[in-house]
Amino acid sequence: MKRTNYSSSMPLTPTHNLSVRELEVLKLMAEGQSNSEIAAHLYLSHNTIKTHVRGIFNKLGVDHRVQAAVVAFRQGLI
Repeated sequence: MKRTNYSSSMPLTPTHNLSVRELEVLKLMAEGQSNSEIAAHLYLSHNTIKTHVRGIFNKLGVDHRVQAAVVAFRQGLI
């Protein structure tokens, strides 16, 4: 039997409940867009985007954008 080693402490099963808007923001974050660029793209305020980003981090259990993108790709969210 082959043993599988996971080098990350990130969960492998979905542990989120992201809104449609948070998924939009997450996709744009993963593309490398800044909060200001996301705000302009979605016609929202910079503060609204910051709120969405904070919610995404909380729901995914991560601390920064790169971690959020990795979790999103691994879980097939984007």
